[in-house]
Amino acid sequence: MSGPNDSVEEMVRQALDAFARATTVAELNQARLDHTGERSPLALANRSIGTMAPADRKTAGQQIGRARGQVNQALAARRDEVEAAELEATLAAETVDVTLPVELAPVGAIHPITGLIATISDVFVSMGWEIAEGPEAEAEWLNFDALNIGPDHPARGETDTLWLDPPEAGVVMRTHTSPVQGRTMLDREVPIYVVCPGKVYRADEFDATHVPVFHQVEGLCIDKGITLGHLKGTLDHFARAMFGDVRTRIRPNYFPFTEPSAELDLECFVCRGESVGNPDRPCRTCSSEGWIEWGGCGIVNPRVLAAAGIDSEIYSGFAFGMGIERTLMFRNNAADMRDMVEGDIRFSRSLVGAAR
Repeated sequence: MSGPNDSVEEMVRQALDAFARATTVAELNQARLDHTGERSPLALANRSIGTMAPADRKTAGQQIGRARGQVNQALAARRDEVEAAELEATLAAETVDVTLPVELAPVGAIHPITGLIATISDVFVSMGWEIAEGPEAEAEWLNFDALNIGPDHPARGETDTLWLDPPEAGVVMRTHTSPVQGRTMLDREVPIYVVCPGKVYRADEFDATHVPVFHQVEGLCIDKGITLGHLKGTLDHFARAMFGDVRTRIRPNYFPFTEPSAELDLECFVCRGESVGNPDRPCRTCSSEGWIEWGGCGIVNPRVLAAAGIDSEIYSGFAFGMGIERTLMFRNNAADMRDMVEGDIRFSRSLVGAAR
């Protein structure tokens, strides 16, 4: 015949079994109510102690107290296990592969012109040169006179240059970044090694090969003993950085601010010169001439040095200038300059890597 001890032990066994079967926090909460709540067998047994004979109350109270303590301890231990298991299952079910590409919102792209300017700047900074900048609304004297461009030069006419009102103020939207070179020669001590990228403005048509606002990069070197050989070596390095293994040549030309002056040509990167004199293999890129004009260059005119207060008997230098849009067209076969200013994100994305 079973006694009180057997009954309490059975209550404990049932409670422990219920806790062990619970696999979620919700199931464990229900088992807690069933076996430790106000209507649970142990709670009812505890309330029945008052109906016992005084001699039995102490023993029964001690037994039920130990049982309730055992059940509560088992409940706490099982809760830790269930919560840990439930958390692990949730994390496994909600795992995100962070290596997969995800686009939470539409993203833009660095404009190819901006990226190419950064690349060009890196090329010259790695050579020890500095980056120089200046205002886009520039004094007429710095834009023309200081560069040996006389008052009757056609470039100073309204057909080529954008003048700001009032005209007598002598302020233009700079037609090249050469005024930055002039400011550098006035502000800094020689030797000078600077490269000047930036916007320039011309009264040009808006078509596939011309825009009224575009970008140039110009370089200036002033030091003792500078020769045409230093210019050619610098431009060869620049060309290889932009276009890879490419040949260059310089051919005589005229610019007011350099003497002697030259045009820098690149070997045609389409036909590699094989179209020259070969009517069976015409090349549209270079018009079957084998070379493509890239920019102008030359030894700085002594008059330009004198305008900046530099003694041409001691110092000499070279300068060069290229269009950045033109460089981008060569590098990436971009056919229409208008694509560069219309703000279509698809154009920038299509040339990802053009700058780097």
